[in-house]
Amino acid sequence: QYVVMRALAWPDAFPATDRGVLKAMGEEDPRRARTRATAWAPWRSYAVMHLWQMLEDRRMEE
Repeated sequence: QYVVMRALAWPDAFPATDRGVLKAMGEEDPRRARTRATAWAPWRSYAVMHLWQMLEDRRMEE
């Protein structure tokens, strides 16, 4: 999912097992994260970018 999201610019990829994605979503179960992310289709890749940025912003505030 990460490769197709970044290298192929696929707008609807969702790396549900990515630790950063799970942390930002407050989830431990990738299946639940994937289910929640269905609402973001067909733009889940963009949602992932926002989740990663949110984690980075939190880290910078510490």
